[in-house]
Amino acid sequence: MIREVLRMGDERLLRRAVEVGRFGTPELFALLQDMRDTMAHLNGAGLAAPQIGVGLRVVIFGVTANPRYPDAGEVPDTVLINPTLEPLSDETEEAWEGCLSVPGMRGWVPRWSRLRYAGFDEQGRRFERSVAGFHARVVQHECDHLDGILYPMRIRDLTKFGFNEALFPGQDLPQEE
Repeated sequence: MIREVLRMGDERLLRRAVEVGRFGTPELFALLQDMRDTMAHLNGAGLAAPQIGVGLRVVIFGVTANPRYPDAGEVPDTVLINPTLEPLSDETEEAWEGCLSVPGMRGWVPRWSRLRYAGFDEQGRRFERSVAGFHARVVQHECDHLDGILYPMRIRDLTKFGFNEALFPGQDLPQEE
């Protein structure tokens, strides 16, 4: 089922989500299906449970031949529950981001260039990956939602934050999460 995505200003987006305690449940599978349906409907690269009003530490993400991300490297479809992130260096990079909870806008956001993330799938199996580039950016963006952080809170230079049509008149839009 396609769910309503909360927008910036809704206080539920500012709360820290709680850890999932039980895996493999019908409720968790239903939540994940709703998240997949909602993300696909909006051509998103990822979605966090708090964005649809569910305060659990659950994110999904993945990019393959998405028209909104024509230059992005492929990111495997992933369910990531109770995640932890660890930067693999102090190196950061800045790039344009958008968000389904901040529609019609973009901002220039710093993120770790390389990181290791770990967590659980829907069955409770632990896994970890070391990633870089767009994949690392997507994971950080989605996991920020679990701690009540929206990408505008990370922007250092507010002259690089605004409405898509004002920032990029007549241009194809840059990648967004």
